Amino acid sequence: MGKEESPQISRRTTRLSSCSTPSLKAPVEASKATNKLQSSSVDDLVFHGECISLDELINSFPGRQTKILELINLLGPLDSPLVPTFLYGGASTGKTSIILQMFKHLTRPFIYSSCITCYNPRILFESILNQLLLHRKNESNGYLSAKRCEKPSDFVNLLREALSTLVDSLKGNPGKLSSKKSSSQVNGRMVYLIFDNLEVVREWDKSFSILPLLFNLYDILKMPELGLIFISRTSLDTFQSDTGYVEPFPVYFPDYTEDDLRLIFMKNQANPKLYSSFLDLVLRPFCRITRRIDELSTAFLPLFKKYCEPLGDLGAVPNEDMKRKLFSHLQPFISLSLNETSSVSFQPLLKPSANKDRTLRKNTTKKLGAFETLDEIDFHMSTSAKYLLISAFLASRNPATLDASLFDSTGGSDNRKRKRKGSERSMEQKETKEQELLMKGPGTFPLERLLAIFQCITSVAEYLHDDEEPQNAGLEAEGSASGLMSDILLQLSSLCSANFITKGGSCPLEGSTRYRSTISEDMALKIARSLKFPLSKYLYRR
Repeated sequence: MGKEESPQISRRTTRLSSCSTPSLKAPVEASKATNKLQSSSVDDLVFHGECISLDELINSFPGRQTKILELINLLGPLDSPLVPTFLYGGASTGKTSIILQMFKHLTRPFIYSSCITCYNPRILFESILNQLLLHRKNESNGYLSAKRCEKPSDFVNLLREALSTLVDSLKGNPGKLSSKKSSSQVNGRMVYLIFDNLEVVREWDKSFSILPLLFNLYDILKMPELGLIFISRTSLDTFQSDTGYVEPFPVYFPDYTEDDLRLIFMKNQANPKLYSSFLDLVLRPFCRITRRIDELSTAFLPLFKKYCEPLGDLGAVPNEDMKRKLFSHLQPFISLSLNETSSVSFQPLLKPSANKDRTLRKNTTKKLGAFETLDEIDFHMSTSAKYLLISAFLASRNPATLDASLFDSTGGSDNRKRKRKGSERSMEQKETKEQELLMKGPGTFPLERLLAIFQCITSVAEYLHDDEEPQNAGLEAEGSASGLMSDILLQLSSLCSANFITKGGSCPLEGSTRYRSTISEDMALKIARSLKFPLSKYLYRR
């Protein structure tokens, strides 16, 4: 086929037709197919296939009905202007999937660009222009873009020209009705630009000029037919610029709740009752570590195979006796999977001293009797997360001015050396300060202070356990600063999601986010006992 006969196929048509083998037909038939594709090129800006209903859209995303209806109200009726919208939330919360399926429901034309695949400004600009100009890179055009664009000023001019041409085409071609229900038509003359993974732009060399440009596109172009939708994993507070911009309308996607995750994982299960009994065992402990669907799916797949091993028939409905048998079979593998999910390997299970450690722990439990739960916590948490939680507790309870003296090279200060016999007046002042402290609650601290305390106490813990028996081999593997610091930000995010640590506002002087520990002193002491960490030596008593 010559260059003059090469069809201009849009991105969505290319994805649909790329799976099929190109057929070798007569040039006349190829020419007819080319003319057909060219005449319907405007319709390729929407999803092909049968349009989904609103009920199908809501049922596809359990727990997101409120957000779906909110976004539909923001988009408004056909051809209504849209204020720039900013969707943000954690990973795997349904932001991108929901907005794309909404356009499949509404059958409105849109342009999608991911800032991960479009990893610099030139590729991002050219990707948007190629889709607006209905241009596809192929061998006939040398895999070149329709327009070469590197400067933001050129992008604005080319974007205005391409949008004007496309809007005129949409006005002249409102969509052709088809007898087949599976075909889609373009609804309206609004064109929506979707920028996904916008937080990646902050790492670009020219991010200081690209971000204000993208946020100000609506005001620069002044085209009511243009709608801008930004998708990011971080909030608007993380996008700072010296030039300033009009902030788009924010829409927050929270993490899925435990009930939402259950509904998601129960969809399309061959044996719902069997899988429901499996979720009763694994969903709650895993939700304390992560609520990302991709991570949970990766962890649940091998666990469910282990859970079904004692069953001869996978279609059987387990009774209470069978559930207890399945739980006993699965229980040893849950802890391993929990540690793998939290990116911390549980080394004692892999060492020969595991049996000795288990026997010692059993004997200790017998000696404690009724107080056996004092040194144990009733939920699973990795070693690095425990030390991070202790660090946050100390940062909230201790004054920042005493960090240098409390976390010195001697392994903490001795409170007994600092005690002096005070007068009645000093004792009254001390009681007054303690009451004020109790009324104020735990203080806030920046991330830098948390990391510094975390590094100090983990290095001290490694020193304290350096001469002990291999029963603390897990601490040797996890206690080093290099091993624990590698995953510190992920652990902090998990603790914030579990409400062990809360994230406060940014300090106007420091310009960084501040955190606050929400656990009680009893909980902190219980966690410290599980690590055999001397928390009282590092806790400042007024």
